[in-house]
Amino acid sequence: MSGGGQSQRTHLEVDGRLCGRPVEIGAGRAVVRWKAPVETAADASGLVHGSFPFGVADYAAMLAVNEPNVVLAEATIRFLRPVAVGEELLAEAAVERSDGKKHRVRVVVRRGGEPVLEAELLCIVPGRHVFETARSPDD
Repeated sequence: MSGGGQSQRTHLEVDGRLCGRPVEIGAGRAVVRWKAPVETAADASGLVHGSFPFGVADYAAMLAVNEPNVVLAEATIRFLRPVAVGEELLAEAAVERSDGKKHRVRVVVRRGGEPVLEAELLCIVPGRHVFETARSPDD
């Protein structure tokens, strides 16, 4: 990872082939690069299923918050252009608002500078990992 200056603290086991690789992680921002593999095709023409570009956006948002237990609670997504197998995308995420454990993150995913997806994500930082069943009253 080049630039940014912060170490990755979340989503450490994400497979870069599925969600991209961090290029930059900074205070309240992150950039992720991803090249669409053939396995993401939805049809014989090489159209990439929309869940994959969204996965790249989601990953970038998690890295912009960069807390170990951050999870996605809500998303508003606009798919602007189709993506084809073999194309490279760059997702840029920025935390726009934080209120305690809640973080609103805006993400733009681009192909060669052209936006293909825009999203606003609500990311939550719980006190514990979401798989832990015991909850304290302040969670």
